[in-house]
Amino acid sequence: MSSKSPHQKQLINKTCQSPLFSIKIKGFSVAPSATNLINTYRMKFIIRLFPEITIKSRGVRQQYIKQLKKNIRHLVKPICELSRVGGCWDLLEVETDPSTSPTQTQAISDALTRIPGIHHFMETQEHALPDIEGICKLTLSALAERLHNKTFAVRVQRTGIHSYSSLDLQKEIGAYLLDHSSAAGVNLKSPEELVLLQIHHDRLFIVGKRREGLGGYPLGTQENVATLMSGGFDSSVAAYQMLQRGIYTHFIFFRLGGTAHEEGVKRVAHYLWSQYSQSHQVKFVTVPFEGVVEHILTRVDQGLMGVILKRAMIRCADALARKLKTSALVTGEAISQVSSQTLTNLQVIDQTVSRLILRPLISANKQLIIDQAKAIGVAELCEQIPEYCGVISQRPTSRAKLTEIETSEDAMDSQVLQNAITSAVIESITQVLNNTADMPQVEEGLIESEADDRVVIIDIRAPDEREASPVKKLEYPVLVLPFYRLHSQFSSLDQSKEYWLYCDQGIMSKLQTQNLLSAGFTNVKVCPAHLLAQ
Repeated sequence: MSSKSPHQKQLINKTCQSPLFSIKIKGFSVAPSATNLINTYRMKFIIRLFPEITIKSRGVRQQYIKQLKKNIRHLVKPICELSRVGGCWDLLEVETDPSTSPTQTQAISDALTRIPGIHHFMETQEHALPDIEGICKLTLSALAERLHNKTFAVRVQRTGIHSYSSLDLQKEIGAYLLDHSSAAGVNLKSPEELVLLQIHHDRLFIVGKRREGLGGYPLGTQENVATLMSGGFDSSVAAYQMLQRGIYTHFIFFRLGGTAHEEGVKRVAHYLWSQYSQSHQVKFVTVPFEGVVEHILTRVDQGLMGVILKRAMIRCADALARKLKTSALVTGEAISQVSSQTLTNLQVIDQTVSRLILRPLISANKQLIIDQAKAIGVAELCEQIPEYCGVISQRPTSRAKLTEIETSEDAMDSQVLQNAITSAVIESITQVLNNTADMPQVEEGLIESEADDRVVIIDIRAPDEREASPVKKLEYPVLVLPFYRLHSQFSSLDQSKEYWLYCDQGIMSKLQTQNLLSAGFTNVKVCPAHLLAQ
């Protein structure tokens, strides 16, 4: 054996200790029978660290490992109270009690795949080291199903002093498995299944499948941030990428589309937290921004609306970030994806506040973002969030001038934004789903053979959209009521009528219909698209 420093020996001894067996073995391993060990093994997960952790200085590496163990323990203990999280320096381990059920074991394995800081881990069975025959029987019991009709090769990694070599053991185990299993044969160069055994002194580890982790740094090793959360693909993936770097995030949501919009975004944020950052408690902030949107759309020049809206959000998020004690803001913006995200406009937006604004997706294309959303399991939820069309003008500028922007902002009522900040609701992420309900079913208006005198069409488009594409004359009366005034003024309308909401793409009308239904109104539907195409 190669010589090891006292520190290395201490680490080896600590790693190899197990509370399962109390006997001490010196020199050669005692060889107990495998008969009573097959059903009394412990499942152990051998965890390898994210490679970048291993190149840190000694102090930083110890800090990261300590935090990672804490995060693992926080998620694993509720699944199996008798589990133990140990290990140090090169690898960590999660050890279960022999009484742990297969369901609990699978739940622990799944949890480890979602903890930042873990590069990969191996599921292993840990046994007291028996004789060679016992090793063969234990290996067969553990892996027989995996080997069915497949070629295999055996690899043994061994630490300690034993009466046999690793090569001898590989031959014995391979021959035994070939004779006693339904394997297709041995293939040393390119086997379909690799049988991997690790022997650490008096312990035997039969390695099962290897699973990949999230990588990145452990949550809590960096400062936290606040993500501006729309519930779409971009902001969701941006938040996830922060988690991969050890940065846990709060969520700030600007409600532009009423209750239906809010509940959908809460589901997305809760999913991201429950899957990838449950080891830390975070906040979800809802900012009622409908009034700010209405103020901008009625006071600001068409071309500047998009940039001024983003600056208003950033200014509001900065104030809330101070309450949350976060160090930076995160957005899902990417270069030139929309007009407000050109380099010129982003620079104007950044000058709103002094706080750092992070944009992890700045150079990503849309398809890559969608692909990652699918990979992390959030895409289906994001697809259910209606896009909020109509807020950005029809003729946005891609090169906003700071002086023009500031002049327009000076003409606005600052109290409108302050009211939004004051009215913001801060909740624990664990509570956001408590009061949510299924979104009401949106129905399309039914066209009869003769026009129903109860039906009124409401054109909810912004003024510039109506000017560009006026509604043609119909058999039904048409009422003009922009979407940003609809919710506040709908109750004053004649409630004996049935109202069909119309917008160019049909998305805003569905969203606003949901909002009114959620508010208790029953006389609202979506205008049939083919009615206006006739």
